[in-house]
Amino acid sequence: MTYEEYAVGAKERIQRLQERLKSKQYQAQPLRRIYIPKEDGRQRPISIPALEDKIVQRATVELLNAIYEQDFLECSYGFRSERGSQKALDEVGKIICRRPISWVLEADICGYFDAIVRRLLMEMIERRVTDGSILRLIGKWINVGVVDEGRLLLTETGVGQGQVISPLLANIYLHYALDEWFEKEVKPRLKGEAYEVRFADDFILCFQCREDAEKVHEALTKRFEQYGLKLHPEKTRLMEFGRIALAKSEKKGGEKPATFDFLGFTHICKRSRRGYFTIQLRTMRKRLKRSIKAVDAWCREHLHDPVWKQENVLKCLSR
Repeated sequence: MTYEEYAVGAKERIQRLQERLKSKQYQAQPLRRIYIPKEDGRQRPISIPALEDKIVQRATVELLNAIYEQDFLECSYGFRSERGSQKALDEVGKIICRRPISWVLEADICGYFDAIVRRLLMEMIERRVTDGSILRLIGKWINVGVVDEGRLLLTETGVGQGQVISPLLANIYLHYALDEWFEKEVKPRLKGEAYEVRFADDFILCFQCREDAEKVHEALTKRFEQYGLKLHPEKTRLMEFGRIALAKSEKKGGEKPATFDFLGFTHICKRSRRGYFTIQLRTMRKRLKRSIKAVDAWCREHLHDPVWKQENVLKCLSR
């Protein structure tokens, strides 16, 4: 059912939905599986919930946000009110440019949304939520099956990426599996300074000392194993990064320091016009190529459109 169809008699439909929730007759519908292409040519599975499930999930998210916004740490930026990717990128710049940071751990979790252990997730939620009705709803949503090419598939792990409530559940899981652990257990034991910046399942860890960085890298792998998570062996890298790395590269002459990718941008050690250390951001090469291909395809398809129309569309695409 589409939003336009549901809008016809929407008030009565919402009332009936509310009655089913109160009488515990509400049933979550199986998710519809679609695939979207990734930069590397693979397909990313997205699970689309039914419209009424979206409505109930949105209301539940509003309720749970009031609880978890009191718990989530400052290092978390994804899917939170008055936060976002731009603020996360700004924080990365402040940490590396203003603090004595010399090492960066660029981390990537393999298939994060599909790897979440539901039993552990529910145990985490039960620490803060005692309402049985809310817990039952969440249990229904994470255990509902997925319809893929006409077949109903049931899995034992994961939360459907594409559900309204999935980003919040993903934040809750990493809040306990990573954020609290790093802040309360790891940082007090380190020799130097250390910082985390996380946007959903995309995060980096910044360190002053190489010894600290190597120990945390090893400990993080073991920590994630306890929660069913695995760091991508090729996309997870520990590198020397910062003003010291830039100074070393300048002494060697011509050899550029390592770079890392975060939230769609490649971070590069540079000097400003006045000679101060700074970080330059460039769109990741694979995303830039994808955008250029999309513009090229549009131009070929609309080759015979009026020039003024092509100009207006291309201006919008370039923003």
